[in-house]
Amino acid sequence: SAASPSATAPGSTAAPAEASASAPAPSPDEPFAGLSGAEISERALKATTGARSLRMTGSVPDDESGDTIEIDLALDRRGDCAGTMGMDGQGEAELIKTGDTVYLKYDERFLRAQSKGEPQADTEALVSLLAGRWTSMSADGADAKEMAGFCDLDKLLEDAGGSGDDAPTKVTRGRATTVDGKPAFTLYETDGSVRNTVYVATEGKPYLLRFESGSKQEPGALSFTGYDEPVPAESPSGEVLDLDSPDGTST
Repeated sequence: SAASPSATAPGSTAAPAEASASAPAPSPDEPFAGLSGAEISERALKATTGARSLRMTGSVPDDESGDTIEIDLALDRRGDCAGTMGMDGQGEAELIKTGDTVYLKYDERFLRAQSKGEPQADTEALVSLLAGRWTSMSADGADAKEMAGFCDLDKLLEDAGGSGDDAPTKVTRGRATTVDGKPAFTLYETDGSVRNTVYVATEGKPYLLRFESGSKQEPGALSFTGYDEPVPAESPSGEVLDLDSPDGTST
């Protein structure tokens, strides 16, 4: 079955936060001088949730299978998205969602991995039918909902706000650094025994640039780029197999 996004990724920037009392006072020329870790976190959340679009690249755990989902998706607030996703290197699927339609193109390795345990004849028939071909489904259909969930920017950013646990997440200041050549500031989010690392942009809006999980149970890291850039979500050209059609009519 299709993967579903982890409810715990990415980050917990919006969780109730506390500044570390032991954090050293920043010098005036440091990024976010005079702000606590919690205050920087709040600014990053406000900027990131205000974005019209972004590109998300990296890996997150899949709660259902326990595997790792590799994703590279550009998505916007309209729910449109375009990119690729795969499972632990077991092939890849191209995904486009535009309007009320989800388009998917699976490679052979992905189909075989998803069909593990099925009769060989069924797997071969599926590979023969779908491998390397664009397919379409209604975004509201049961088969498409899980994939379409990856295109929900509001839900993604809501998840970025944390799990909603009563226990506050302590946010402490780190140091100035760079992420993919962009000036950034490091924050450490401590939740129980887990310490996640968050990188916030120090030039322009304080967008979230990267999240690295400190959990051994749910490892993962995501980079965030392409803020407010157009998402190339256009219907694929050429033949498309309509999976909602009773006879699989191509369009």
